[in-house]
Amino acid sequence: MNYAEIKTTDIANGEGVRVSLFVSGCRRHCKNCFNKIAWDFNYGKPFTEEVEERILEALSPDYIAGLTLLGGDPFEPENQRALLPFVKKVRERLPGKTIWCYTGYTFKDGGIEEKEASCEVTRELISLFDVLVDGRFVEELKDIRLVFRGSSNQRVIDVKRTLSSGNVVLYLT
Repeated sequence: MNYAEIKTTDIANGEGVRVSLFVSGCRRHCKNCFNKIAWDFNYGKPFTEEVEERILEALSPDYIAGLTLLGGDPFEPENQRALLPFVKKVRERLPGKTIWCYTGYTFKDGGIEEKEASCEVTRELISLFDVLVDGRFVEELKDIRLVFRGSSNQRVIDVKRTLSSGNVVLYLT
């Protein structure tokens, strides 16, 4: 997997000050996507163990609330497979940090509705998140007043409460 960018003090993509990892690769190609350059799976730099350690170090200060994954799209199957071991490492080493993820795919029944984005690690990866922002960005539904999402069709999902209840529970900010 490649990554497009790492922001070590991001306040736009989740609650609090966060470290954001923008992965490369997206097949959704939403009209007027804010990050078209990251559609290319080969864009950016390789996501190595050294990069993982750099992110873990950036996550360690008390003022950092957690990690946000976005892209590109973290839910392209090849990205999921690369992210799962890393997200597990974040959970093990920094259990107090929250993990948010943004995807253009749709959450459904503990997985992803679109079959092309489902793979053998999808459910496990989702279970490690605190918040999942799902759904394609739709230019016609864009609303700059929305919190943590670009268009009104997207949902900010409380993953833990959703998985325990069996019904989608929206995250209240």
